[in-house]
Parts: sequence; structure tokens; C-alpha cells
Amino acid sequence: MPSPILADLAAEVTASTTVMASASALIRGIAARVQAAVDAALANGATAEELAPVQAEVDALKASDADLTAAITENTPAASGGMNAAPKHK
Repeated sequence: MPSPILADLAAEVTASTTVMASASALIRGIAARVQAAVDAALANGATAEELAPVQAEVDALKASDADLTAAITENTPAASGGMNAAPKHK
């Protein structure tokens, strides 16, 4: 019978991973919407120089998403071979 402490920990990891994945999707969505606005502004005559500060924010959002996605992948037991993964025998 599994330990209740380990079961609780596994449930917390699952919940946290779900929240992190949702946050990543939110960040990607915001970045995509701002990028679409930048693209529309460029198409309507704005210059890349005028929009550089906004583009920098899009780039920062994308970098944050990449960092969060890496953290999710690293900390998801099935993906990283963490606590719920089957033991590896040599």
C-alpha cells in the first residue's frame, strides 16, 4: 500500500503541473495577441523602430513561456523520470 504522504505529494505535483501548464498556455496566448497587434500596426504603417518596445515585451513573454515550459517538463514525473516513474535497473 502506497504511503499517504507520497500519495499527497504526487497529487500536489500533479496539481502544480496542471497550473503551470495553464500558465504557459496563458503566456503563449498573450504573446500571440500582442504579436498580432504588432504585425497589424506594421502593416498599417508603423515602423519597427516605433514598435520596438512592444516587440521587446513579446520577446520577453516568449522567453518566459520557454522557461516555464522547461520547468514543467523537468518537474513532471513521467517526463523526467521523477518520483512516479518506474525504477530503472541496470
